[in-house]
Amino acid sequence: MSPTNSFRDEPGQAGTVPAASGGLLDVLSVAAVLLDAEGRIDLWSPQAEDLFGYSAEEALGEFAGRLLVHEEHQGLVLDMFAQVMEGGGSWAGVFPVRHKDGSTRLVEFRNMRLLDDEGDYYALGLAADQATLRQVERDLALSARLVSQSPTGLGVLDTDLRYVSVNPAEERMNGVPAAEHVGRHVHEVLPFLDKSFEATMREVLATGTPVLDQYIGGRTPADPDNEHAWSISFHRLEAPNGKVLGVVTSSVDVTERHRAVQEQRRTVLTLQRSLLPHPPPQRPGLAVASRYQPANAASEIGGDWFDVIALGGDKTALVVGDVMGSGVSAAATMGQLRTATRTLAGLDLDPAQVLQHLDHTTERLEQDTIATCVYAVYDPHRAQCHISLAGHLPPVLLRLDGQHELLDLPTGAPLGVGKVAFHTTTLALDPGDQLILYTDGLVERRDRPIDACLDTLLALLDDPHRSLDETCELLLHTLRHPGDHDDVALLIARASTCPAGSLSGSAC
Repeated sequence: MSPTNSFRDEPGQAGTVPAASGGLLDVLSVAAVLLDAEGRIDLWSPQAEDLFGYSAEEALGEFAGRLLVHEEHQGLVLDMFAQVMEGGGSWAGVFPVRHKDGSTRLVEFRNMRLLDDEGDYYALGLAADQATLRQVERDLALSARLVSQSPTGLGVLDTDLRYVSVNPAEERMNGVPAAEHVGRHVHEVLPFLDKSFEATMREVLATGTPVLDQYIGGRTPADPDNEHAWSISFHRLEAPNGKVLGVVTSSVDVTERHRAVQEQRRTVLTLQRSLLPHPPPQRPGLAVASRYQPANAASEIGGDWFDVIALGGDKTALVVGDVMGSGVSAAATMGQLRTATRTLAGLDLDPAQVLQHLDHTTERLEQDTIATCVYAVYDPHRAQCHISLAGHLPPVLLRLDGQHELLDLPTGAPLGVGKVAFHTTTLALDPGDQLILYTDGLVERRDRPIDACLDTLLALLDDPHRSLDETCELLLHTLRHPGDHDDVALLIARASTCPAGSLSGSAC
């Protein structure tokens, strides 16, 4: 057998697997020395050369006592050697050894008598540098103390996701004694866990990339009558030689924080929804559908908004905007900008002029604010739509014949930047044509380029006869994913024939 191999860990399996360097024995650099019955060195390991300084050529055949022991200690060493060789048992202890360079090293020894098949006796000495050994002992003691006293729940699972050990904090969180964790699969101990929990651990085992602060909720035997929330992080556990041993979980009970966040989320959503038109009013010559979908966390709910504003002459203003930032502040700023937009819309200004005034308004807000916006005015009598952008993603135009495109419009700059001109573009919008306005939360993904997401959006708009509500649901269901970190405002308008007796009194 090669010295770099070892038997497999699994009982009943034959064969060997490679054992890489870097394990605990390598850290300790345990040296092995074999002496014959007279005390001469018969075997000398490479670690012995590292520890004592003598090469095998210099050590073999020499009396160990004369080579390694100072003269004043040689009598004591000879007595201990004789006791071991006479069957007096093994000897263990710390002894000062003379290094080849003349210095003295304190070395931890383990000595025992060996007998071969010919009846000859030998003495085997195992030795390690005492300073290194004590450092390892201190590190282990410190690690054990930190684990046992940590207020964070810590669990160690093997590569089959069966518990190897848990600390007292984890024991208390789970409400299961430590002994009942060991050897059991994580789902046996915590049956309420979602399957994604196991999938996350297997991904960490496979890649070595930690996963931090994954939130889960549920009830454990520790408090079966109340829901709790935990923030759990996962790290792969490796031996010094790189062998994967399992996965470590660290858990913090964040129930109170979770409840506070949920309350904040409800407050922000209430504020935001109170500022949005629901449902948007139907206008002459225009059918409208909309959706607002918040982010999952209250801290990530932003200032997305949409609006449908009645103007004179049967015209309708369509607005979609997005205030940068999140939380209550972004929602409140959104309310200010929405109010300002409705006020400006009543002046029957060109869309570019509306955005110019909104830009000045944004600059004057107390907090630094940046927002994007698309402002469009549809005139059903002329079948025209006038559109201007302020740093916003381009709308999609879906024609009745099925042709669709991202409108190539001057992008402009976000509101709040200042001193940037805005431009109005006019396009024909015939009966049956649709205009799709949206915020970036619909098409921005952390794991995909924005162009790919926009292509997917266009591909989904394949049926101009589908109802507007069905189109809204299709886009949200396909483009949005659980855990998305941005909210979405979506507004779809379809031109239609202006009915007789419209508000302006003229025919469409």
